[in-house]
Amino acid sequence: MSKNKPSLPQGTRDFDPTTVRKRRYIFDTIRTVFELYGYQPLETPAMENLETLMGKYGEEGDKLIFKILNNGLADPKNVEKSKAAFEKALAGKNDKELTERALRYDLTIPFARFVAMNHATLTFPFRRYQMQPVWRADRPQRGRYREFYQCDADVVGSYSLLNEVELASIYHTAFQNLNIPVEIRINNRKILAALAEICGGADKMVDITVAIDKLDKIGIEKVKAELIDRGLNLDQVLVIEKYLAVSGSNEEKLTTLKTLFGNNETGVKGITELETILTYPGAPELTVDLTLARGLNYYTGTIFEVKAIGVEMGSIGGGGRYDDLTGTFGVPGIPGVGVSFGVDRIYDVLEELKAFPKDIDTSIEYLFFNLGEAEAKAAFGLIQQLRAKGRSAELYHETAKFDKQFKYADKKGAHYAVILGSEELSTRTVKRKLLSTGQQETLTFEQLLNP
Repeated sequence: MSKNKPSLPQGTRDFDPTTVRKRRYIFDTIRTVFELYGYQPLETPAMENLETLMGKYGEEGDKLIFKILNNGLADPKNVEKSKAAFEKALAGKNDKELTERALRYDLTIPFARFVAMNHATLTFPFRRYQMQPVWRADRPQRGRYREFYQCDADVVGSYSLLNEVELASIYHTAFQNLNIPVEIRINNRKILAALAEICGGADKMVDITVAIDKLDKIGIEKVKAELIDRGLNLDQVLVIEKYLAVSGSNEEKLTTLKTLFGNNETGVKGITELETILTYPGAPELTVDLTLARGLNYYTGTIFEVKAIGVEMGSIGGGGRYDDLTGTFGVPGIPGVGVSFGVDRIYDVLEELKAFPKDIDTSIEYLFFNLGEAEAKAAFGLIQQLRAKGRSAELYHETAKFDKQFKYADKKGAHYAVILGSEELSTRTVKRKLLSTGQQETLTFEQLLNP
């Protein structure tokens, strides 16, 4: 038997009871908002066919897909076959002999695949939310993991910009309910497409967005150098630099863009869409961020990103419109738009802000002390009646000193300690102690069961 010290794969974590309760608080808060807006739950498999995922996330994203080794490649009978498949993989070629499946990279592409497979039976617009883990072969660091949860809300089958307004409102409401101050940033991929058009053509779109998406991380000079490396000339890079320097209020930024783009049809349409969303009655406060690119190839219109205010952390939410994502699965013409919540980063932000509810670690309401066989049997009868009423309760597992049982109650996060000794048993009473204050009171069995 191996004596190696147990460990976890890099970028993954165990969650202890306290952490699970805190995560559940986040999930439940967001889920409540999703359902408030009429979104329905959906779940998809952890793995997808590799061809479903590849080519949907841009060149950077494709590199981070966790591929699953086919069964049988380690079989001694297939040594030569396995060797050939691995050699192809090392040469950068995907080979079905080596891998045909992968862990899902996000929840949007699997959702698009689901819609494409079930479009004949769905009622459109179809609103769904999904809360499941995703996997990325990224370098682990603070706020970035290889296995993490996403919470997505998407609506497909509608071009209406009302959907964008509602998704922005979902962000606003959810983060307000979580007590996290945020800035919701917005841009439009049509604006970025127009920038590409005036810088040499639509074929420059991916090069420009991938570089711009790194602006916060590497700075303007390195972005310019990367654009040169990607084949843009100096004049084109200067236009992009001028674009990235646009500042002021939302209105001032859009006015400057109108001058920069002139009569470019794509740019004008993108600006108009932003103006519509920003001025929609009831829309939350949004910030136009022209540096926002969202480096995923499938976005075609509005794009979102959410940043926590007062915390050094990457985005804690993001999304956008994708008007023909299902077209990649042979079902064209189904538009969609969606947003995602980064639960793991939201958790870290709540910890840093100390914004979790104070009673979140209360695991049970009543911890009954075990003070003897007859007393324990009476206590267990009361516990079962409390549980039948939906009240959480537990009996300490053995007779022990008060000090030991109090320590257990405290570590367990019990709200009350309940003492039922021989004297209490004879009078059908209990002593109930509020552990947070030490306040103690005597109650009859009936008073305990029917407060």
